[in-house]
Amino acid sequence: MRKYIDGYYFMAKGESELPVHYLTFPYNLCFVTTTQNSNVKIGEEKIIVTPSKKKKIVTDLVVRFNKPFKVVYQEPTNEITIKFKPLGLNRFVANLSDYLINGFYMDFQPFDDLNTEMQSIFGIVNKEEQIERLESYWLSKLKNVELDRLENIVADIESERTIAEIAKKHQISRQYLNKIFLKNLGKTPSEYRKVHKFRRALLDFQKVNNLTELSYESLFYDQSHFIKEFKSLTNINPSFFFKNIDSNKEIAWLFL
Repeated sequence: MRKYIDGYYFMAKGESELPVHYLTFPYNLCFVTTTQNSNVKIGEEKIIVTPSKKKKIVTDLVVRFNKPFKVVYQEPTNEITIKFKPLGLNRFVANLSDYLINGFYMDFQPFDDLNTEMQSIFGIVNKEEQIERLESYWLSKLKNVELDRLENIVADIESERTIAEIAKKHQISRQYLNKIFLKNLGKTPSEYRKVHKFRRALLDFQKVNNLTELSYESLFYDQSHFIKEFKSLTNINPSFFFKNIDSNKEIAWLFL
């Protein structure tokens, strides 16, 4: 599963009674989140999770994640999030493009038994056993899908080649390149590249001394270009961002 999944987030009801508020920032991963006995309300650049008196399971998908958004938990809930790598979820869901065209956050029901299985997984106390059951379930949905060509194109988008050069290399038009990216990744090549550079900058920050060096290390033209692109994805100046985010942690959240 490591080939398709970047990792998991777990939250457990009762860990704290305090409300949890944080900002989360753009990613090229797909997030499949299941909550137990909660209401999930989607606002403009905001997700609010509140307790529900009804027993229910809700599974959502986050894609085309290009702007920061605020997440508010009125109180911690039972929740499991799977972080799928780019094209990872495509290996399991045949009609994924039907979801990708609908926006960045939506109800996700790719399998008839998904929520029933998740309800059962929430009943497992041991986290390692939960992960084992979760991976076993998703492996049962794995499909034989030919994505080698698209994986090569994604690798090129993550490189320093221009998009025009990439289209020419793969003998397709830029319009068709945009079309297959939107269909399979929920982003245009330009959007994907912009977020990729941002995430690379978060990793590179651990080994550089200043923002000027960071801008070149992370494939930006210069520092002013870096600051402009960074602010467009975070709404925050990079100097403030790195002072308030623990860049040594995998999760870049800004708690409010």
